[in-house]
Amino acid sequence: MPALVRRLFPECLWQMPATQPPTLYLTFDDGPIPEETPFVLETLAQFNAKGTFFCVGDNVRRHPHVARQIVEQGHRLANHTFYHISGWSHSNASYLQDVAECQAVLDELQPQAKPLLRPPYGRITRSLAQALAHSYQVVMWDVLTYDYDRSFAAEKCLHHAIQNTRPGSITVFHDSLKASRNMRYVLPRYLAHFAEQGYEFALL
Repeated sequence: MPALVRRLFPECLWQMPATQPPTLYLTFDDGPIPEETPFVLETLAQFNAKGTFFCVGDNVRRHPHVARQIVEQGHRLANHTFYHISGWSHSNASYLQDVAECQAVLDELQPQAKPLLRPPYGRITRSLAQALAHSYQVVMWDVLTYDYDRSFAAEKCLHHAIQNTRPGSITVFHDSLKASRNMRYVLPRYLAHFAEQGYEFALL
């Protein structure tokens, strides 16, 4: 993400501090769904890795058993709005209502003092960012795998993700049908690559 965009949204979390041992922060957008989320959970377990799942509220409502699996396996639920809406095409009032509806569903499974929110598509306005900052930590990213882009070969997604990852990186995957082909290729190889280098994978 360009440095100018980061400066325009200082309320947002773009990257975590570098630590020793080096740590990465894996995030998964658009789930949970029974077709893809269990694969993510199984893969994370193989590497003793933790992940933060930015959930679409409607998916949690339809698949609560999958969301419960995320919690039971020690991962974190986070807000990705109820209907996966863009902050650029909705009024602040309607967007905040959609966010609150999603959070109400998540709180039934894993209440949190200051919940995390990732705006779908990364689309958010300055006024929305300021309004949300009172109740949420808005989380962006510094590594986007492009697993959802079917025009990207899986090998290209993996190479791009590895090349752009640094200690403290927040990396975006998607547990969605659209991302399935690339995500299932990239995620285990990405984890293996950085596990071999001594990285840990922690919750936000």
